[in-house]
Amino acid sequence: MNYRSGWLLAGMLLAPALAIAAEWPNGDEIARRINARDEGVAVTRNLDMRMTDRHGKTRTRETRAFRKYYGDEKRTLIIYLKPRNVKGTAFLTWDYPDADKDDDQWLYLPAMRKVRRISASDRGDYFLGTDLSYEEIKLESRVAIDDYRRKTIGEDEVDGHHCYVVESIPVDAKIARELGYAKVEQCVDSEIWMVRRARFWDTHGKPLKTAYFRDIRRVQGIWTQHRIEVENHKSGHKTLFLFSDVDYAAGVPDNRFSRNALKRGL
Repeated sequence: MNYRSGWLLAGMLLAPALAIAAEWPNGDEIARRINARDEGVAVTRNLDMRMTDRHGKTRTRETRAFRKYYGDEKRTLIIYLKPRNVKGTAFLTWDYPDADKDDDQWLYLPAMRKVRRISASDRGDYFLGTDLSYEEIKLESRVAIDDYRRKTIGEDEVDGHHCYVVESIPVDAKIARELGYAKVEQCVDSEIWMVRRARFWDTHGKPLKTAYFRDIRRVQGIWTQHRIEVENHKSGHKTLFLFSDVDYAAGVPDNRFSRNALKRGL
């Protein structure tokens, strides 16, 4: 086979793959569709967290969570109910739409009777012993548009649902250090535009953790995840998040999202 024939054959083999790739929505478009999903104006729900170490020992935390949108600004409050030694611990975040303005996040620790502000540099820290970060707890089922450069790299199936695979790379080294990731790969449901699986690599490029988002069903007309399973491949630690009593219709009073509310609890 001469060189020309070889190039022609390679082109014929590559053409179908290129045609398929051309039909995929690009990474930024997929991110916009994720964030454009209806999440309701406000929601209340119970959130149980079950944290299991590599030896099989499990700790359980029961919380009550509230979220409300003020236009494009989002406010979230999580209050710990059980066990007794963490009861009253609370996490409050004000998520601003302006990319140039850092979000406000506070943590109340009742044992210290003190509200601690969480800085932007802390957002990649793990949230109170779980395997999700403060940033991921804040984002819920949405994605951070400005922190990553994205591209669609393929298709996959997760729990029987067709997904687009999106590779996300932090925009610079500073953001990578803040988030704790060199790369994130997300499988996004092509019908309801929710992430069903996410894989994370640490800042050294080594596999760090995998998260599955399951039991996704409609609540009052809104697609809602009820189960998140996260496994840290380095530590062997796992976290199971279970959502229940989800209510988008009850409404949440504005005073829930004040710093004073952190100390009041429920």
